[in-house]
Amino acid sequence: MTRLRSPNLLPMLVVALVVVALYYPLMLLANVPVAQRALESGAALECKTALACASQLRSPVLPSPQQLLQGFRNLTFPLTAPTSILPNAWATAGNTLLGLLLATVVGFFFAIGIVASRAFERSLLPWVVASQTVPVIALAPMLVVVLGQYGVQGALPKAIIAAFVAFFPITIGVAKGLRSPDPLALDLMKTYNATQSQTYLKLRFPASVPYLFTAFKVAVTAALIGAIVAEISTVGFQQGLGRMLFENSRASDVVSIWVIMISSAILGILLVALVGWVERRVTPWRR
Repeated sequence: MTRLRSPNLLPMLVVALVVVALYYPLMLLANVPVAQRALESGAALECKTALACASQLRSPVLPSPQQLLQGFRNLTFPLTAPTSILPNAWATAGNTLLGLLLATVVGFFFAIGIVASRAFERSLLPWVVASQTVPVIALAPMLVVVLGQYGVQGALPKAIIAAFVAFFPITIGVAKGLRSPDPLALDLMKTYNATQSQTYLKLRFPASVPYLFTAFKVAVTAALIGAIVAEISTVGFQQGLGRMLFENSRASDVVSIWVIMISSAILGILLVALVGWVERRVTPWRR
């Protein structure tokens, strides 16, 4: 009898509890020296000791739990405000998923070419690898300026930059999946006089599905980083976690920066979970 297995959340909860238990001592370890120097310099602080001041610094190295909670409240309510995390996270998620879609199209094209032609692989793959060594933080402003000259504005430039970062794992994953069928299965397709398109549709593409979703889980996090960097680099773009990070960095609001970074990490977890949910629906035989 087949048993339905629910996800085991216990390891995740254990890690979360360990992080929570270690956070406060680490916060004190990081902030006490800063608080001590502030007291010695004669800064106007309401607290008297470095230990007491460690959780009340305006620019802490690590915010205290109370500061983080207050930061989340300030950046969450009202929910529809332009400075709220939720609409900005939604904008970043949209840029990320659009970039993932573009990366999938480009990745499939390159993967099919790599599998179909050794000459194509030898001539193109080194350049594909080299493209991933370019720092995206340097490339993003250049791409935004170039695309802006051709009238490409709005979410599309951010999606293109996200796709540039994300297409490599999709290309490699799909190429490996297309090459995964057993040689006997490929010989059987030849015995049936199957065409190349029939071999891809009936054998290679179905075999590549598990590799594709593994690549998606890597690519969606890369696309998220690309989207955030693109939002930081886009002048006049007022939405997205990247723009919030840029504005709060200019204001030297350390607590808000930490809140935005944690929100970005949560968004990444949710996007990977979304890919996993789609995988379970598309490949129910792998449960």
